[in-house]
Amino acid sequence: MVFPLPDDNGMLSADAVPAVLERLKTADACLIGCGLGKSEGTAAVVQAVLEHAACPVVLDADGINVLDGHIDLLRGAACPVILTPHEGEFLRLGGGLDGGRASGAVDLYRRTGATVLLKGHRTLICGDGGLYRNRCGNPGMATGGSGDVLAGIVVSLLGQGLNPTQAAAAAAWLHGTAGDLCAREIGQYGMLPTDLIKRLPRLLK
Repeated sequence: MVFPLPDDNGMLSADAVPAVLERLKTADACLIGCGLGKSEGTAAVVQAVLEHAACPVVLDADGINVLDGHIDLLRGAACPVILTPHEGEFLRLGGGLDGGRASGAVDLYRRTGATVLLKGHRTLICGDGGLYRNRCGNPGMATGGSGDVLAGIVVSLLGQGLNPTQAAAAAAWLHGTAGDLCAREIGQYGMLPTDLIKRLPRLLK
């Protein structure tokens, strides 16, 4: 699952596009963005994935940030796309919150066709299966790496055949419930993303 890619001063290079597209030919799902950094190379790879992938694609973190001003790439994507922004990334992507989070998520879904998983208190999921509000989770989960765990759960469920709305909604519940288990067992202040991962098997029996 791990393979080297060309870099440019420590960030993904546009020269990585051919290798990424070759791997995508046999992929069941793709997650792109976590920890990549915002660069021309990252933007080139994200654009190529959206234009050529046949499998569902999850865009997280810098995979979202490099689309600032290029929302048209989502409308023209060749694949189902799931966006997992926090509110800052949501606004950079062109989402609006003046009418409330639910209205903003619905509007971005309608404008792009991408399933939207808007992270935060009462995470929202909007896709062709409707609008869902996740009611589990707690402030202790607001730490670096927690969103990466969520994105990983989403892509794993997509790879098992769930549709984008189902995968996003189920992932939000699993992620939030794992966080609530952590809060009860070790407290909110000391929990780490790895603590969430350790509790996932208990929810998947």
